[in-house]
Amino acid sequence: MSTTQPGPVRMTRQRVAVADALQGVDEFRSAQQLHEVLRSRGDAVGLATVYRTLQALVDGGDVDVLRTDDGESLYRWCVRREHHHHLVCRECGRTVEIDGPTVEAWAAMVGTEHGFSEIVHTVELWGTCRDCRGA
Repeated sequence: MSTTQPGPVRMTRQRVAVADALQGVDEFRSAQQLHEVLRSRGDAVGLATVYRTLQALVDGGDVDVLRTDDGESLYRWCVRREHHHHLVCRECGRTVEIDGPTVEAWAAMVGTEHGFSEIVHTVELWGTCRDCRGA
């Protein structure tokens, strides 16, 4: 078994286009939505390349990913590099990055109680933002 770490992701023209498209939006977007943005801008990037690039950016910590109730993956450029959670409007997609110190303490405590270490978790809060409620 190799313990060699993968090298940095080579930023091809297509990967730069995907990163630029993702940085240009504030809300989470699906790979298909990003692909449509790229096509509308005239960027010749295949959908498979969009998926591979998004996964590489997630693995590198540059992009957040969350799963919808129906299992679809949505992506958003990370504003913060440190561990955080999201509050997402289910109507408009507006997203706020939030800290969760109580969640962090609870996850560590539950792991310890059951003999687990190196606990990782994902917490996403979905609701309706003030603007959408007022509409």
